[in-house]
Amino acid sequence: MRYHPLLVALHWLSAVLVIATLFVGFGLLATMPNEAAGKIAILRWHMAGGMLILALTVIRLVVRWRTARPAAAPTGNMLLDRLATPAHYGLYLLIVLMVATGYATGILAGLPAIVFANSGDPLPRSFAAYPTFTAHFLLALLLAGLIAMHIVAALYHHVVLKDGLFRRMNFGRRS
Repeated sequence: MRYHPLLVALHWLSAVLVIATLFVGFGLLATMPNEAAGKIAILRWHMAGGMLILALTVIRLVVRWRTARPAAAPTGNMLLDRLATPAHYGLYLLIVLMVATGYATGILAGLPAIVFANSGDPLPRSFAAYPTFTAHFLLALLLAGLIAMHIVAALYHHVVLKDGLFRRMNFGRRS
């Protein structure tokens, strides 16, 4: 059995957006001083991406709860099998917390006016002054780690166990 096609589409779209947004955060925004030309434009993309990711995550949860899904894919290791469900819900939780801390940082730093309303005001000297930013950064590290473990687990199913796990999260007939 496969997951519902809408869930499949949301999974892969979310995966691309989350990885891209993490890349923008770690690879571009973190390395760029707040005075740099173009930072506001990149921040606009990052913030809009976060809002879109939250919307997709909420829709994914609703679709996941309302549609039939395949049985758990056992690994043969009781500990790994027990960690699978908390790890998947952990991804959802970390994404929601990432958006919440990003949103809180944006509000505290006055970013809606600067980034979306083009107020002309400068960005704060540093976002590190906001505790919510520190939480956002730490959650991003945790999310990146959990995504890496998710990818390793999927590859373990595909390469080692050869159990056809990827077919479940692909398009095609559901049964």
